[in-house]
Amino acid sequence: MDQVQIIILAAGRSTRMKSEEPKALALYKGKYFLQHILDIAAGLGLINKPIIVVGYKKEKVVETFGPDYIYAEQKEQKGTGHAVASAVHLLKKDASITLILFTDQIAISHETIQKILTTHLEKKPILTMATIVVPDYKDWRVSMNHFGRIIRDTAGEVSKIVEFKDASEEERLVKEVNPSLYAFDTNWLIENIDKLKNENAQGEYYLTDLIMMAHDQKKKIEIVPITDIREGIHPNSKEELEILERLSVE
Repeated sequence: MDQVQIIILAAGRSTRMKSEEPKALALYKGKYFLQHILDIAAGLGLINKPIIVVGYKKEKVVETFGPDYIYAEQKEQKGTGHAVASAVHLLKKDASITLILFTDQIAISHETIQKILTTHLEKKPILTMATIVVPDYKDWRVSMNHFGRIIRDTAGEVSKIVEFKDASEEERLVKEVNPSLYAFDTNWLIENIDKLKNENAQGEYYLTDLIMMAHDQKKKIEIVPITDIREGIHPNSKEELEILERLSVE
């Protein structure tokens, strides 16, 4: 059976949380953000240890979670693609699938992640990714307004993801968004991660640009819709964290 290895992006700060701590050490339901993700990872029963990408106050994160994980350092905050590029050299040779998770995906369910992996194993695409369709960007869904928009081609296939800051007014009206949950063919990921460019509003290397790259290469992309859109909440502020706690996603 294909082996899986997880990369968890946990290098960021908690600036909007009004905290000096790394975002990985923010608390939800009395537990560190990163611990929620590690608990889900443990429940998948994978052979390979997760790789945790650390950066801001990395020593504190490593000290908190200990030596049972593999750590990669993102020395500068240059975007999600740069973070993954900082870790790919640590992937095990027998891990044919790379699952990428984010430290603030604290509402994501084990079932959703399992569905991503099952779909990837069965369909064998280059990339399997989740999407969420929102009815609007009002009320508690307002935080998803800043998610990347899923753009589809005339055949209905996902052709690219446009980040909010780079999106046109028309693209911002799109209701299908990116919750940032991916399983990649490891070899393809390694071959293409260094091709990312930072020609965007943020001046960052976006992991999401790999979707357009795969589409342009005519590679197979599988989509897994997330039906409970609350799972897409990635709290970036105390207000968003309070919203998530109120919605009490189990």
